[in-house]
Amino acid sequence: MKLLVQRVSEANVKVDGKTLGEIGKGFMVLIGISDTDTEELADKMIAKMLKLRIFDDAEGKTNLSIDDVKGELLLISQFTLYADCKKGNRPSFFHAGNPEMAAKMYEYIIEKCKSLGYKTERGEFGADMKVSLINDGPFTVMLDSEELFK
Repeated sequence: MKLLVQRVSEANVKVDGKTLGEIGKGFMVLIGISDTDTEELADKMIAKMLKLRIFDDAEGKTNLSIDDVKGELLLISQFTLYADCKKGNRPSFFHAGNPEMAAKMYEYIIEKCKSLGYKTERGEFGADMKVSLINDGPFTVMLDSEELFK
């Protein structure tokens, strides 16, 4: 599983011109799922993401978590995080999760974040989405379960 976490001052996602999700200060997270991912692994990734201290404190140091700033979440499915560009010029997505399983895992992650008390907005799995954001910093962090937990 890969979570590309972007610290934002605002973000939104639209499908067919209609806004599906919109947040203020918080994380806009692109979520890549592979076939080996499980709910247990998702729980670990969510916990790691929510503990990231990447918001500025009063001295301008990145010491605050999303809890500390009462931040919001915009979660977007993004199979292209598993693009393999080693051969040729057309990316392969062999390592991306099967769409049926990945959709279930995406829904699990959304519901888990909501159950933890976070304002959680979302995109639409498999849709052609238009994502807009103001990356605050810019500050972007990649959480990769292969590096963190395996």
